[in-house]
Amino acid sequence: MPSISTELLERFDVPGPRYTSYPTADRFVEAFGADQLTHALDQRKNGLGKALVPLSLYIHVPFCESLCYYCACNKIITKKYDTAINYLHLLEREIDLYVKHLGLKQGVSQLHFGGGTPTFLKDQDLKNLMNLLNEVFEFTPGCEKSIEIDPRTVSKSRLEFLRELGFNRLSFGVQDFNERVQKAIHREQPFEDVRHLMQQSRAVGFDSINLDLIYGLPLQTPSSFEYTLSQVLELEPERIAMYAYAHLPSRFKPQRRINSVDLPAPHSKLHMLSKAIEQLLGAGYDYIGMDHFAKPSDSLAVSKRRGTLHRNFQGYSVQPDGDLIGLGVSAISRVGASYSQNAKTIDEYADLLEQERLPIVRGLTLNRDDLLRRAVIMALMCQGTLSFEVIELAFLIDFQSYFANELKALESMQTHGLLTLDTKSIEVTKKGWYFVRAIAMVFDKYLTLDENRARFSKII
Repeated sequence: MPSISTELLERFDVPGPRYTSYPTADRFVEAFGADQLTHALDQRKNGLGKALVPLSLYIHVPFCESLCYYCACNKIITKKYDTAINYLHLLEREIDLYVKHLGLKQGVSQLHFGGGTPTFLKDQDLKNLMNLLNEVFEFTPGCEKSIEIDPRTVSKSRLEFLRELGFNRLSFGVQDFNERVQKAIHREQPFEDVRHLMQQSRAVGFDSINLDLIYGLPLQTPSSFEYTLSQVLELEPERIAMYAYAHLPSRFKPQRRINSVDLPAPHSKLHMLSKAIEQLLGAGYDYIGMDHFAKPSDSLAVSKRRGTLHRNFQGYSVQPDGDLIGLGVSAISRVGASYSQNAKTIDEYADLLEQERLPIVRGLTLNRDDLLRRAVIMALMCQGTLSFEVIELAFLIDFQSYFANELKALESMQTHGLLTLDTKSIEVTKKGWYFVRAIAMVFDKYLTLDENRARFSKII
Protein backbone atom coordinates (compact mmCIF):
# COMPACT_ATOMS: atom_id res chain seq x y z
CA MET A 1 0.00 0.00 0.00
CA PRO A 2 1.40 3.43 -0.89
CA SER A 3 1.77 5.82 2.03
CA ILE A 4 -1.23 8.16 2.20
CA SER A 5 -1.08 10.78 4.92
CA THR A 6 -3.96 12.47 6.70
CA GLU A 7 -2.94 15.73 5.03
CA LEU A 8 -3.07 14.11 1.59
CA LEU A 9 -6.47 12.58 2.31
CA GLU A 10 -7.88 15.89 3.54
CA ARG A 11 -6.48 17.74 0.53
CA PHE A 12 -7.63 15.43 -2.25
CA ASP A 13 -10.52 13.34 -0.87
CA VAL A 14 -13.04 15.79 -2.28
CA PRO A 15 -16.48 15.42 -3.91
CA GLY A 16 -16.16 14.68 -7.60
CA PRO A 17 -17.71 12.91 -10.62
CA ARG A 18 -17.10 9.28 -11.55
CA TYR A 19 -16.68 10.35 -15.20
CA THR A 20 -18.77 7.72 -16.92
CA SER A 21 -19.19 10.68 -19.27
CA TYR A 22 -17.80 14.13 -19.82
CA PRO A 23 -19.48 16.52 -19.47
CA THR A 24 -21.26 14.79 -16.60
CA ALA A 25 -25.02 14.23 -16.51
CA ASP A 26 -25.62 17.15 -14.13
CA ARG A 27 -24.69 19.41 -17.07
CA PHE A 28 -27.52 18.17 -19.27
CA VAL A 29 -30.07 20.84 -20.20
CA GLU A 30 -33.80 20.67 -20.88
CA ALA A 31 -33.31 22.60 -24.12
CA PHE A 32 -32.02 19.33 -25.58
CA GLY A 33 -34.96 17.10 -26.47
CA ALA A 34 -36.26 14.55 -28.93
CA ASP A 35 -35.63 16.76 -31.97
CA GLN A 36 -31.94 17.08 -31.16
CA LEU A 37 -31.55 13.34 -30.61
CA THR A 38 -33.45 12.60 -33.82
CA HIS A 39 -30.97 14.77 -35.70
CA ALA A 40 -28.06 12.82 -34.18
CA LEU A 41 -29.72 9.49 -35.06
CA ASP A 42 -30.29 10.62 -38.64
CA GLN A 43 -26.62 11.55 -38.89
CA ARG A 44 -25.67 8.09 -37.70
CA LYS A 45 -28.05 6.41 -40.15
CA ASN A 46 -26.58 8.41 -43.01
CA GLY A 47 -23.05 8.07 -41.62
CA LEU A 48 -19.76 8.23 -43.44
CA GLY A 49 -19.56 5.29 -45.81
CA LYS A 50 -21.78 3.25 -43.47
CA ALA A 51 -18.56 2.33 -41.62
CA LEU A 52 -20.28 2.48 -38.27
CA VAL A 53 -18.96 1.21 -34.97
CA PRO A 54 -21.55 -1.22 -33.55
CA LEU A 55 -23.96 0.10 -30.95
CA SER A 56 -24.10 -0.67 -27.26
CA LEU A 57 -27.61 -1.18 -25.88
CA TYR A 58 -28.72 -0.61 -22.30
CA ILE A 59 -32.19 -1.69 -21.10
CA HIS A 60 -33.41 -0.25 -17.79
CA VAL A 61 -35.85 -2.41 -15.82
CA PRO A 62 -36.70 -0.32 -12.75
CA PHE A 63 -38.67 -2.83 -10.67
CA CYS A 64 -37.62 -4.38 -7.33
CA GLU A 65 -39.60 -6.43 -4.84
CA SER A 66 -37.83 -4.94 -1.81
CA LEU A 67 -35.88 -1.78 -0.99
CA CYS A 68 -32.11 -1.73 -0.43
CA TYR A 69 -31.33 1.28 1.75
CA TYR A 70 -28.01 2.16 0.07
CA CYS A 71 -29.43 2.23 -3.45
CA ALA A 72 -29.26 5.39 -5.57
CA CYS A 73 -30.70 3.83 -8.74
CA ASN A 74 -33.97 4.84 -10.37
CA LYS A 75 -36.28 2.09 -9.12
CA ILE A 76 -39.89 1.19 -8.34
CA ILE A 77 -40.62 -1.05 -5.35
CA THR A 78 -43.64 -3.18 -6.14
CA LYS A 79 -45.05 -6.69 -6.13
CA LYS A 80 -47.71 -5.80 -8.71
CA TYR A 81 -46.60 -7.41 -11.93
CA ASP A 82 -49.18 -5.59 -14.07
CA THR A 83 -46.98 -2.50 -13.76
CA ALA A 84 -44.17 -4.37 -15.49
CA ILE A 85 -46.49 -5.57 -18.28
CA ASN A 86 -47.50 -1.99 -19.07
CA TYR A 87 -43.85 -0.91 -18.93
CA LEU A 88 -42.83 -3.57 -21.46
CA HIS A 89 -45.44 -2.27 -23.91
CA LEU A 90 -43.87 1.18 -23.55
CA LEU A 91 -40.39 -0.24 -24.16
CA GLU A 92 -41.64 -1.79 -27.39
CA ARG A 93 -42.92 1.59 -28.53
CA GLU A 94 -39.60 3.22 -27.74
CA ILE A 95 -37.72 0.54 -29.70
CA ASP A 96 -40.05 1.10 -32.66
CA LEU A 97 -39.22 4.81 -32.61
CA TYR A 98 -35.49 4.09 -32.71
CA VAL A 99 -35.99 1.71 -35.63
CA LYS A 100 -37.89 4.47 -37.41
CA HIS A 101 -34.85 6.73 -37.22
CA LEU A 102 -32.02 4.18 -37.49
CA GLY A 103 -33.52 1.51 -39.69
CA LEU A 104 -33.46 -2.22 -39.06
CA LYS A 105 -30.43 -4.36 -38.23
CA GLN A 106 -28.06 -1.83 -36.75
CA GLY A 107 -25.08 -3.76 -35.40
CA VAL A 108 -24.88 -4.27 -31.63
CA SER A 109 -21.75 -5.51 -29.83
CA GLN A 110 -22.85 -4.98 -26.23
CA LEU A 111 -26.20 -5.52 -24.50
CA HIS A 112 -26.76 -4.88 -20.82
CA PHE A 113 -29.92 -5.24 -18.73
CA GLY A 114 -29.77 -3.15 -15.55
CA GLY A 115 -32.13 -1.84 -12.95
CA GLY A 116 -33.77 -2.16 -10.57
CA THR A 117 -33.84 -5.92 -10.91
CA PRO A 118 -34.09 -7.11 -14.53
CA THR A 119 -34.97 -10.63 -13.38
CA PHE A 120 -38.15 -9.16 -11.89
CA LEU A 121 -39.51 -9.88 -15.40
CA LYS A 122 -41.14 -13.26 -15.92
CA ASP A 123 -39.59 -15.73 -18.35
CA GLN A 124 -42.05 -15.30 -21.20
CA ASP A 125 -41.96 -11.51 -21.03
CA LEU A 126 -38.17 -11.47 -20.98
CA LYS A 127 -38.16 -13.88 -23.93
CA ASN A 128 -40.57 -11.67 -25.89
CA LEU A 129 -38.37 -8.65 -25.30
CA MET A 130 -35.23 -10.51 -26.40
CA ASN A 131 -37.05 -11.78 -29.49
CA LEU A 132 -37.96 -8.20 -30.39
CA LEU A 133 -34.37 -7.04 -29.95
CA ASN A 134 -33.16 -9.88 -32.17
CA GLU A 135 -35.68 -8.90 -34.84
CA VAL A 136 -34.69 -5.25 -35.05
CA PHE A 137 -30.94 -5.33 -34.26
CA GLU A 138 -28.05 -7.39 -35.61
CA PHE A 139 -26.00 -8.76 -32.72
CA THR A 140 -22.38 -9.18 -33.75
CA PRO A 141 -20.48 -12.46 -33.27
CA GLY A 142 -19.16 -12.55 -29.73
CA CYS A 143 -21.58 -9.86 -28.57
CA GLU A 144 -21.37 -9.33 -24.82
CA LYS A 145 -24.85 -9.89 -23.40
CA SER A 146 -25.03 -9.26 -19.67
CA ILE A 147 -27.78 -9.03 -17.09
CA GLU A 148 -27.83 -7.96 -13.45
CA ILE A 149 -29.41 -10.46 -11.08
CA ASP A 150 -30.46 -10.46 -7.46
CA PRO A 151 -29.08 -13.72 -5.99
CA ARG A 152 -32.06 -13.87 -3.61
CA THR A 153 -34.55 -14.31 -6.43
CA VAL A 154 -32.90 -16.57 -9.04
CA SER A 155 -33.00 -20.38 -9.34
CA LYS A 156 -31.00 -22.83 -11.45
CA SER A 157 -33.89 -23.18 -13.91
CA ARG A 158 -33.93 -19.38 -14.28
CA LEU A 159 -30.20 -19.36 -14.96
CA GLU A 160 -30.67 -22.03 -17.64
CA PHE A 161 -33.39 -19.93 -19.22
CA LEU A 162 -31.21 -16.79 -19.27
CA ARG A 163 -28.45 -18.79 -20.94
CA GLU A 164 -30.90 -20.07 -23.56
CA LEU A 165 -31.89 -16.48 -24.32
CA GLY A 166 -28.27 -15.73 -25.22
CA PHE A 167 -26.96 -14.00 -22.10
CA ASN A 168 -23.29 -14.88 -21.58
CA ARG A 169 -22.39 -12.65 -18.62
CA LEU A 170 -23.97 -12.23 -15.20
CA SER A 171 -23.56 -9.53 -12.60
CA PHE A 172 -24.43 -10.51 -9.02
CA GLY A 173 -25.37 -7.78 -6.57
CA VAL A 174 -23.55 -8.90 -3.41
CA GLN A 175 -22.32 -5.68 -1.71
CA ASP A 176 -21.16 -7.44 1.51
CA PHE A 177 -21.41 -10.86 3.16
CA ASN A 178 -21.37 -9.67 6.78
CA GLU A 179 -24.75 -10.35 8.41
CA ARG A 180 -24.81 -7.14 10.47
CA VAL A 181 -24.00 -5.04 7.40
CA GLN A 182 -26.64 -6.85 5.35
CA LYS A 183 -29.30 -6.13 7.95
CA ALA A 184 -28.26 -2.48 8.13
CA ILE A 185 -28.76 -2.07 4.36
CA HIS A 186 -31.87 -4.33 4.18
CA ARG A 187 -30.30 -6.86 1.83
CA GLU A 188 -29.78 -10.25 3.47
CA GLN A 189 -28.28 -13.04 1.36
CA PRO A 190 -26.14 -15.80 2.93
CA PHE A 191 -22.73 -16.56 1.44
CA GLU A 192 -23.62 -20.22 0.91
CA ASP A 193 -26.63 -19.27 -1.21
CA VAL A 194 -24.49 -17.07 -3.47
CA ARG A 195 -21.79 -19.74 -3.77
CA HIS A 196 -24.36 -22.36 -4.74
CA LEU A 197 -25.85 -20.01 -7.34
CA MET A 198 -22.44 -19.25 -8.83
CA GLN A 199 -21.68 -22.96 -9.12
CA GLN A 200 -24.96 -23.40 -10.96
CA SER A 201 -24.18 -20.43 -13.23
CA ARG A 202 -20.92 -22.02 -14.32
CA ALA A 203 -22.60 -25.39 -14.79
CA VAL A 204 -25.09 -23.93 -17.28
CA GLY A 205 -22.32 -22.27 -19.29
CA PHE A 206 -21.95 -18.58 -18.42
CA ASP A 207 -18.66 -17.18 -19.75
CA SER A 208 -18.11 -14.57 -17.10
CA ILE A 209 -19.51 -13.59 -13.71
CA ASN A 210 -19.11 -10.19 -12.06
CA LEU A 211 -19.68 -9.51 -8.37
CA ASP A 212 -20.66 -6.02 -7.20
CA LEU A 213 -19.27 -4.96 -3.82
CA ILE A 214 -19.58 -1.72 -1.86
CA TYR A 215 -17.15 -0.43 0.75
CA GLY A 216 -18.10 2.27 3.24
CA LEU A 217 -21.48 0.75 4.17
CA PRO A 218 -22.92 1.10 7.70
CA LEU A 219 -21.28 -1.13 10.33
CA GLN A 220 -18.51 -2.20 7.96
CA THR A 221 -15.02 -2.35 9.43
CA PRO A 222 -11.70 -2.98 7.70
CA SER A 223 -11.57 -6.46 9.24
CA SER A 224 -15.15 -7.37 8.32
CA PHE A 225 -14.68 -6.22 4.74
CA GLU A 226 -11.40 -8.11 4.50
CA TYR A 227 -13.28 -11.27 5.47
CA THR A 228 -15.97 -10.54 2.86
CA LEU A 229 -13.22 -10.27 0.24
CA SER A 230 -11.73 -13.59 1.35
CA GLN A 231 -15.15 -15.15 0.75
CA VAL A 232 -15.40 -13.44 -2.64
CA LEU A 233 -12.02 -14.90 -3.62
CA GLU A 234 -13.35 -18.37 -2.81
CA LEU A 235 -15.99 -17.78 -5.50
CA GLU A 236 -13.40 -16.77 -8.14
CA PRO A 237 -15.53 -14.35 -10.18
CA GLU A 238 -14.00 -13.22 -13.47
CA ARG A 239 -14.69 -9.58 -12.60
CA ILE A 240 -15.20 -7.61 -9.41
CA ALA A 241 -16.70 -4.13 -9.27
CA MET A 242 -16.01 -2.50 -5.93
CA TYR A 243 -17.69 0.86 -5.41
CA ALA A 244 -17.34 3.42 -2.65
CA TYR A 245 -20.66 4.01 -0.93
CA ALA A 246 -21.89 7.55 -1.58
CA HIS A 247 -24.07 8.69 1.32
CA LEU A 248 -26.26 11.44 -0.13
CA PRO A 249 -29.55 11.21 1.81
CA SER A 250 -30.67 14.65 0.67
CA ARG A 251 -30.78 13.30 -2.91
CA PHE A 252 -31.65 9.64 -2.36
CA LYS A 253 -34.55 9.13 0.03
CA PRO A 254 -33.90 5.42 0.89
CA GLN A 255 -30.52 6.39 2.34
CA ARG A 256 -32.30 8.32 5.09
CA ARG A 257 -32.93 4.94 6.74
CA ILE A 258 -29.18 4.57 7.26
CA ASN A 259 -27.82 5.99 10.50
CA SER A 260 -24.88 8.19 9.51
CA VAL A 261 -23.05 7.45 12.79
CA ASP A 262 -22.77 3.81 11.64
CA LEU A 263 -20.77 4.79 8.54
CA PRO A 264 -17.00 4.14 8.62
CA ALA A 265 -14.66 7.13 8.79
CA PRO A 266 -12.68 8.19 5.68
CA HIS A 267 -9.50 6.54 6.93
CA SER A 268 -11.34 3.28 7.50
CA LYS A 269 -12.70 3.46 3.96
CA LEU A 270 -9.20 4.12 2.64
CA HIS A 271 -7.92 1.11 4.57
CA MET A 272 -10.71 -1.04 3.11
CA LEU A 273 -9.81 0.09 -0.39
CA SER A 274 -6.06 -0.36 -0.01
CA LYS A 275 -6.41 -3.77 1.66
CA ALA A 276 -8.87 -4.85 -1.02
CA ILE A 277 -6.43 -3.90 -3.76
CA GLU A 278 -3.68 -5.79 -1.92
CA GLN A 279 -5.88 -8.90 -1.50
CA LEU A 280 -7.15 -8.93 -5.06
CA LEU A 281 -3.76 -8.31 -6.65
CA GLY A 282 -2.30 -10.99 -4.40
CA ALA A 283 -4.95 -13.40 -5.65
CA GLY A 284 -3.94 -12.73 -9.26
CA TYR A 285 -6.52 -10.14 -10.31
CA ASP A 286 -5.55 -7.14 -12.43
CA TYR A 287 -6.48 -3.69 -11.17
CA ILE A 288 -8.37 -2.17 -14.09
CA GLY A 289 -8.80 1.19 -12.40
CA MET A 290 -10.93 2.96 -9.80
CA ASP A 291 -13.75 0.42 -9.34
CA HIS A 292 -12.88 -2.63 -11.39
CA PHE A 293 -10.75 -5.76 -11.09
CA ALA A 294 -10.54 -8.69 -13.48
CA LYS A 295 -8.69 -11.94 -13.97
CA PRO A 296 -5.79 -11.50 -16.43
CA SER A 297 -7.56 -13.68 -19.00
CA ASP A 298 -10.76 -11.63 -18.90
CA SER A 299 -11.43 -9.30 -21.82
CA LEU A 300 -11.45 -6.27 -19.50
CA ALA A 301 -7.88 -6.98 -18.37
CA VAL A 302 -6.78 -7.75 -21.93
CA SER A 303 -8.24 -4.45 -23.13
CA LYS A 304 -6.46 -2.57 -20.33
CA ARG A 305 -3.11 -4.08 -21.35
CA ARG A 306 -3.71 -3.21 -24.99
CA GLY A 307 -4.66 0.37 -24.18
CA THR A 308 -8.13 -0.01 -25.73
CA LEU A 309 -10.19 0.37 -22.56
CA HIS A 310 -13.07 2.86 -22.54
CA ARG A 311 -15.68 4.18 -20.13
CA ASN A 312 -19.37 4.59 -20.79
CA PHE A 313 -22.47 4.95 -18.64
CA GLN A 314 -22.04 1.38 -17.37
CA GLY A 315 -18.42 1.95 -16.26
CA TYR A 316 -15.29 0.47 -17.84
CA SER A 317 -15.94 -1.26 -21.16
CA VAL A 318 -14.03 -3.25 -23.76
CA GLN A 319 -16.33 -2.02 -26.50
CA PRO A 320 -15.09 0.44 -29.12
CA ASP A 321 -15.64 4.09 -28.23
CA GLY A 322 -19.00 4.47 -29.97
CA ASP A 323 -22.70 5.15 -29.64
CA LEU A 324 -24.87 3.81 -26.83
CA ILE A 325 -28.66 3.64 -26.89
CA GLY A 326 -30.37 3.64 -23.50
CA LEU A 327 -33.94 2.29 -23.38
CA GLY A 328 -36.40 2.71 -20.54
CA VAL A 329 -37.01 5.28 -17.81
CA SER A 330 -34.02 7.48 -16.91
CA ALA A 331 -31.74 5.66 -19.39
CA ILE A 332 -28.95 7.75 -20.92
CA SER A 333 -27.82 7.56 -24.53
CA ARG A 334 -24.75 8.78 -26.34
CA VAL A 335 -25.13 9.32 -30.08
CA GLY A 336 -22.43 11.16 -31.98
CA ALA A 337 -21.43 14.31 -30.12
CA SER A 338 -24.53 14.27 -27.92
CA TYR A 339 -25.89 12.86 -24.69
CA SER A 340 -29.58 12.46 -23.90
CA GLN A 341 -31.63 11.15 -20.99
CA ASN A 342 -35.11 9.67 -20.88
CA ALA A 343 -37.88 10.78 -18.54
CA LYS A 344 -37.39 9.46 -15.01
CA THR A 345 -40.99 8.54 -14.21
CA ILE A 346 -43.15 6.03 -16.03
CA ASP A 347 -45.99 8.55 -16.37
CA GLU A 348 -43.83 11.13 -18.14
CA TYR A 349 -42.11 8.41 -20.17
CA ALA A 350 -45.51 7.09 -21.31
CA ASP A 351 -46.84 10.56 -22.10
CA LEU A 352 -43.99 11.33 -24.48
CA LEU A 353 -44.29 7.95 -26.20
CA GLU A 354 -48.05 8.54 -26.63
CA GLN A 355 -47.04 11.61 -28.65
CA GLU A 356 -44.87 9.37 -30.87
CA ARG A 357 -41.79 11.17 -29.57
CA LEU A 358 -38.60 9.73 -28.18
CA PRO A 359 -38.98 10.17 -24.39
CA ILE A 360 -36.06 12.60 -23.99
CA VAL A 361 -36.29 15.25 -21.27
CA ARG A 362 -32.75 16.62 -21.26
CA GLY A 363 -29.36 16.24 -22.84
CA LEU A 364 -26.37 18.03 -24.30
CA THR A 365 -24.64 18.65 -27.61
CA LEU A 366 -20.89 18.62 -27.03
CA ASN A 367 -18.78 21.45 -28.40
CA ARG A 368 -15.16 21.16 -29.52
CA ASP A 369 -13.79 21.97 -26.08
CA ASP A 370 -16.05 19.32 -24.50
CA LEU A 371 -14.78 16.69 -26.94
CA LEU A 372 -11.17 17.68 -26.31
CA ARG A 373 -11.51 17.55 -22.53
CA ARG A 374 -13.43 14.28 -22.75
CA ALA A 375 -10.50 12.73 -24.61
CA VAL A 376 -8.07 13.95 -21.94
CA ILE A 377 -10.19 12.81 -18.99
CA MET A 378 -10.95 9.38 -20.45
CA ALA A 379 -7.27 8.76 -21.23
CA LEU A 380 -6.40 9.46 -17.60
CA MET A 381 -9.30 7.41 -16.22
CA CYS A 382 -8.77 4.41 -18.52
CA GLN A 383 -5.06 4.22 -19.29
CA GLY A 384 -3.58 6.35 -16.50
CA THR A 385 -1.36 8.02 -19.05
CA LEU A 386 -1.75 10.91 -21.45
CA SER A 387 0.46 11.75 -24.42
CA PHE A 388 0.29 15.44 -25.31
CA GLU A 389 1.23 14.67 -28.92
CA VAL A 390 -1.76 12.34 -29.40
CA ILE A 391 -4.15 15.07 -28.25
CA GLU A 392 -2.37 17.74 -30.29
CA LEU A 393 -2.66 15.72 -33.50
CA ALA A 394 -6.30 14.84 -32.90
CA PHE A 395 -7.46 18.37 -32.01
CA LEU A 396 -4.83 20.60 -33.64
CA ILE A 397 -3.85 22.43 -30.48
CA ASP A 398 -0.70 23.18 -28.55
CA PHE A 399 -1.36 21.20 -25.37
CA GLN A 400 0.80 23.20 -23.01
CA SER A 401 -0.69 26.50 -24.15
CA TYR A 402 -4.30 25.28 -24.19
CA PHE A 403 -4.04 23.70 -20.76
CA ALA A 404 -1.54 26.05 -19.12
CA ASN A 405 -3.71 26.61 -16.04
CA GLU A 406 -4.48 22.90 -15.68
CA LEU A 407 -0.83 21.91 -15.93
CA LYS A 408 -0.01 24.47 -13.26
CA ALA A 409 -2.67 22.95 -11.01
CA LEU A 410 -1.17 19.48 -11.51
CA GLU A 411 2.16 20.55 -10.07
CA SER A 412 0.94 20.17 -6.48
CA MET A 413 -0.32 16.69 -7.32
CA GLN A 414 3.11 15.85 -8.68
CA THR A 415 4.67 17.18 -5.47
CA HIS A 416 2.45 14.80 -3.49
CA GLY A 417 3.40 11.85 -5.68
CA LEU A 418 0.07 11.37 -7.45
CA LEU A 419 1.48 11.74 -10.96
CA THR A 420 4.59 12.45 -12.98
CA LEU A 421 4.48 15.41 -15.33
CA ASP A 422 6.93 16.45 -18.04
CA THR A 423 6.79 18.36 -21.32
CA LYS A 424 5.35 15.39 -23.21
CA SER A 425 3.00 13.46 -20.95
CA ILE A 426 1.16 12.83 -17.69
CA GLU A 427 1.50 9.50 -15.87
CA VAL A 428 -0.70 8.52 -12.93
CA THR A 429 1.34 6.83 -10.15
CA LYS A 430 0.31 3.87 -8.00
CA LYS A 431 -0.64 6.31 -5.25
CA GLY A 432 -2.40 8.51 -7.79
CA TRP A 433 -4.87 5.77 -8.75
CA TYR A 434 -6.55 6.30 -5.38
CA PHE A 435 -7.18 9.91 -6.45
CA VAL A 436 -7.53 9.52 -10.24
CA ARG A 437 -10.92 11.25 -10.13
CA ALA A 438 -9.26 14.30 -8.54
CA ILE A 439 -6.63 14.31 -11.29
CA ALA A 440 -9.31 14.16 -13.97
CA MET A 441 -11.25 16.95 -12.25
CA VAL A 442 -8.43 19.39 -13.00
CA PHE A 443 -9.47 19.24 -16.67
CA ASP A 444 -13.20 19.64 -15.97
CA LYS A 445 -14.04 23.23 -16.86
CA TYR A 446 -17.49 22.95 -15.26
CA LEU A 447 -16.09 22.35 -11.77
CA THR A 448 -14.93 25.89 -11.11
CA LEU A 449 -17.19 26.62 -8.14
CA ASP A 450 -17.30 24.67 -4.89
CA GLU A 451 -21.09 24.53 -4.94
CA ASN A 452 -20.95 22.57 -8.18
CA ARG A 453 -19.00 19.81 -6.43
CA ALA A 454 -21.27 19.37 -3.44
CA ARG A 455 -23.72 17.21 -5.41
CA PHE A 456 -21.10 14.50 -5.96
CA SER A 457 -19.82 11.85 -3.58
CA LYS A 458 -16.31 12.00 -2.16
CA ILE A 459 -13.55 10.21 -4.05
CA ILE A 460 -12.72 7.71 -1.28
